[in-house]
Amino acid sequence: MQIPEPVVSENVKTFDHLRAASFIENMVNARALGSAFDLGLVDYLTKNREGVFNEILRQLKCDGPGLELILSLLEANRVIVRQGEKICLSPEFIKALPYSDFMRAKIEFSNLVMHDFGDLFTLLIKSPEQFVHHARVFDFFGYNRCFESTPENVEHTRRWMRITTALTRYEAMSCMAYHDFSSSGKMLDIGGNSGEFALQVCRQNPLIKTTIFDLPVVCDIGCEYMNTQTESERVNFIKGNAFSDPIPNGFDMISFKSMLHDWPEYEANQLIKKAGKALEPGGRLLIFERGPVDMSKTKWPYGDLPFLLFFRSFREPGIYEKQLRKLGFTDIKVQKIDLERTFFLVTAKKEN
Repeated sequence: MQIPEPVVSENVKTFDHLRAASFIENMVNARALGSAFDLGLVDYLTKNREGVFNEILRQLKCDGPGLELILSLLEANRVIVRQGEKICLSPEFIKALPYSDFMRAKIEFSNLVMHDFGDLFTLLIKSPEQFVHHARVFDFFGYNRCFESTPENVEHTRRWMRITTALTRYEAMSCMAYHDFSSSGKMLDIGGNSGEFALQVCRQNPLIKTTIFDLPVVCDIGCEYMNTQTESERVNFIKGNAFSDPIPNGFDMISFKSMLHDWPEYEANQLIKKAGKALEPGGRLLIFERGPVDMSKTKWPYGDLPFLLFFRSFREPGIYEKQLRKLGFTDIKVQKIDLERTFFLVTAKKEN
């Protein structure tokens, strides 16, 4: 009997944090806003509600023409408004300010890959293998530095985890708008990074307990972060390599959040297979990943520049569906989620 293809749900939900993306649509706007954060200008105007040029100049210890330049750029980008001599944050930007971590992470990430895009884009198109060899972004993530805990490795890993944690914070909320985690009691997040995805699940589901399975240095940094959170007792870490070590068992949900795209299709399918064996009968496997983009119909804001460089990595959900069917999973559901880029949420049940 032919198994029918699952229907892809395209229910549209809006997510408030996306309002912040409008302030980082081009490189100049993003760079000026990033500097406004770095200089303390945003903090100053948030705390004092308004300021005048000379006082801001004194507080920030800036060059006068330099301050005028950044204020002008921020005004053009709707970040600030000027009323006579008074300078204040715009009402529109104040609404986006709760998501400053999201804005700063996207700016930092895009600044990081800007040179790869500017200098190596032709190589990306012509020879992806050579691009990987020369691009800075792959050294930035450097998973090979996540096995041995040295001061250099910890500092290097901490930097990229800061970015992924901020992005995951809001992606997790979006995922939970489409999937009810309350029926699960114990969740394993493979490649769960700092534990932010698990943390957000715990905050909305007070009975669930979660475990992160990730590389040693990642887990050490994740434990430090989680110790500052109220839900820390429900977020555990297990150090290991998902490819070479057994997947921990005893969980009625196993999740892959923005992890499978890091690996070629064969390796991604092997991870799904290992997770399927470890999952408790009757449990659910969840995959939350970015999908491919129709480049001819998409404008690319500066804040999304990193995802353009990884365009080969994002797959159609049918690839994961095929593997899940092969492994005997049932009740396979696919949902399309429109964030700053398209995500797909794939869930499936392991038969008893």
